[in-house]
Amino acid sequence: MSTQQLLESLTTEQIKSDIPRFDVGDTINVHVRIVEGEKERVQVYQGVLIGRKGRGIDEMITVRRIVDNVGVERQWPINSPMIAKFEVVRRGDARRAKLYFLRDRIGKSRRLRNRRRGMKHVEGLKTVH
Repeated sequence: MSTQQLLESLTTEQIKSDIPRFDVGDTINVHVRIVEGEKERVQVYQGVLIGRKGRGIDEMITVRRIVDNVGVERQWPINSPMIAKFEVVRRGDARRAKLYFLRDRIGKSRRLRNRRRGMKHVEGLKTVH
Protein backbone atom coordinates (compact mmCIF):
# COMPACT_ATOMS: atom_id res chain seq x y z
CA MET A 1 0.00 0.00 0.00
CA SER A 2 1.42 3.35 -1.01
CA THR A 3 1.67 6.32 1.31
CA GLN A 4 -1.16 8.15 -0.46
CA GLN A 5 -3.51 5.17 -0.12
CA LEU A 6 -2.59 4.82 3.55
CA LEU A 7 -3.41 8.48 4.24
CA GLU A 8 -6.73 8.23 2.39
CA SER A 9 -7.73 5.11 4.33
CA LEU A 10 -7.01 6.88 7.63
CA THR A 11 -9.10 9.95 6.76
CA THR A 12 -12.14 8.26 5.20
CA GLU A 13 -14.07 8.13 8.48
CA GLN A 14 -13.61 11.90 9.00
CA ILE A 15 -15.19 12.83 5.67
CA LYS A 16 -18.76 14.11 5.98
CA SER A 17 -21.42 12.06 4.21
CA ASP A 18 -24.41 14.44 4.50
CA ILE A 19 -23.13 17.09 2.06
CA PRO A 20 -25.58 17.95 -0.73
CA ARG A 21 -24.37 18.24 -4.30
CA PHE A 22 -23.30 21.77 -5.20
CA ASP A 23 -21.22 23.01 -8.09
CA VAL A 24 -19.37 26.20 -8.97
CA GLY A 25 -21.87 28.98 -9.73
CA ASP A 26 -24.47 27.84 -7.20
CA THR A 27 -25.72 30.17 -4.49
CA ILE A 28 -25.34 28.36 -1.19
CA ASN A 29 -25.97 28.92 2.49
CA VAL A 30 -23.09 27.89 4.73
CA HIS A 31 -24.21 27.39 8.34
CA VAL A 32 -21.12 28.11 10.46
CA ARG A 33 -20.85 27.35 14.16
CA ILE A 34 -19.50 30.33 16.09
CA VAL A 35 -18.31 29.99 19.69
CA GLU A 36 -18.50 33.12 21.83
CA GLY A 37 -17.31 32.38 25.33
CA GLU A 38 -19.44 29.48 26.54
CA LYS A 39 -22.23 30.04 24.04
CA GLU A 40 -22.38 28.52 20.60
CA ARG A 41 -24.56 29.81 17.78
CA VAL A 42 -24.99 29.17 14.07
CA GLN A 43 -24.44 31.98 11.60
CA VAL A 44 -25.58 31.69 7.98
CA TYR A 45 -23.25 32.93 5.23
CA GLN A 46 -24.98 33.13 1.83
CA GLY A 47 -23.04 33.67 -1.35
CA VAL A 48 -21.98 32.37 -4.74
CA LEU A 49 -19.60 29.42 -4.85
CA ILE A 50 -16.74 30.67 -7.03
CA GLY A 51 -14.20 27.89 -6.56
CA ARG A 52 -13.49 24.41 -5.28
CA LYS A 53 -10.08 22.86 -4.84
CA GLY A 54 -8.57 19.75 -3.34
CA ARG A 55 -10.18 16.39 -2.79
CA GLY A 56 -11.04 14.08 0.04
CA ILE A 57 -10.45 15.50 3.50
CA ASP A 58 -8.56 18.51 2.07
CA GLU A 59 -11.35 19.87 -0.17
CA MET A 60 -11.91 23.62 0.15
CA ILE A 61 -14.61 25.96 -1.17
CA THR A 62 -14.55 29.70 -1.78
CA VAL A 63 -17.82 31.59 -1.31
CA ARG A 64 -18.27 35.22 -2.39
CA ARG A 65 -20.95 37.61 -1.26
CA ILE A 66 -21.55 41.36 -1.48
CA VAL A 67 -21.85 43.38 1.73
CA ASP A 68 -22.44 47.14 1.36
CA ASN A 69 -21.16 47.06 -2.24
CA VAL A 70 -17.93 45.42 -1.15
CA GLY A 71 -17.10 41.86 -2.16
CA VAL A 72 -16.29 39.51 0.72
CA GLU A 73 -14.84 36.06 0.09
CA ARG A 74 -14.39 33.31 2.64
CA GLN A 75 -12.79 29.92 2.30
CA TRP A 76 -13.82 26.84 4.25
CA PRO A 77 -12.78 23.22 4.35
CA ILE A 78 -15.88 21.21 3.42
CA ASN A 79 -15.24 18.61 6.13
CA SER A 80 -14.64 21.10 8.95
CA PRO A 81 -16.49 20.46 12.23
CA MET A 82 -17.19 24.21 12.41
CA ILE A 83 -19.64 23.89 9.51
CA ALA A 84 -23.08 22.73 10.58
CA LYS A 85 -24.56 22.23 7.12
CA PHE A 86 -24.77 23.43 3.53
CA GLU A 87 -27.93 24.41 1.66
CA VAL A 88 -28.26 25.03 -2.06
CA VAL A 89 -30.44 28.12 -2.63
CA ARG A 90 -30.10 28.50 -6.39
CA ARG A 91 -28.27 26.63 -9.10
CA GLY A 92 -26.24 28.84 -11.40
CA ASP A 93 -25.02 28.05 -14.90
CA ALA A 94 -21.21 28.30 -14.99
CA ARG A 95 -18.95 27.25 -17.83
CA ARG A 96 -15.72 27.54 -15.89
CA ALA A 97 -14.16 25.78 -12.94
CA LYS A 98 -13.29 29.02 -11.14
CA LEU A 99 -15.44 32.16 -11.32
CA TYR A 100 -12.76 34.68 -10.41
CA PHE A 101 -13.99 37.00 -13.17
CA LEU A 102 -16.93 37.91 -10.91
CA ARG A 103 -14.53 39.95 -8.77
CA ASP A 104 -14.31 42.57 -11.52
CA ARG A 105 -18.03 42.72 -12.24
CA ILE A 106 -20.47 45.23 -10.77
CA GLY A 107 -24.22 45.63 -11.00
CA LYS A 108 -26.38 43.30 -13.06
CA SER A 109 -23.43 41.78 -14.92
CA ARG A 110 -22.50 40.07 -11.64
CA ARG A 111 -25.49 37.74 -11.89
CA LEU A 112 -25.28 34.23 -13.29
CA ARG A 113 -27.94 32.53 -15.37
CA ASN A 114 -30.19 30.04 -13.65
CA ARG A 115 -29.51 26.41 -14.57
CA ARG A 116 -32.87 24.88 -15.40
CA ARG A 117 -32.40 22.22 -18.00
CA GLY A 118 -31.71 18.65 -16.97
CA MET A 119 -31.97 19.32 -13.24
CA LYS A 120 -34.81 16.89 -12.45
CA HIS A 121 -32.44 14.06 -11.66
CA VAL A 122 -30.08 16.21 -9.56
CA GLU A 123 -32.66 17.96 -7.35
CA GLY A 124 -33.07 15.20 -4.77
CA LEU A 125 -29.58 13.80 -5.11
CA LYS A 126 -27.64 13.65 -1.82
CA THR A 127 -24.14 12.82 -2.98
CA VAL A 128 -20.80 14.47 -2.43
CA HIS A 129 -19.39 15.90 -5.64
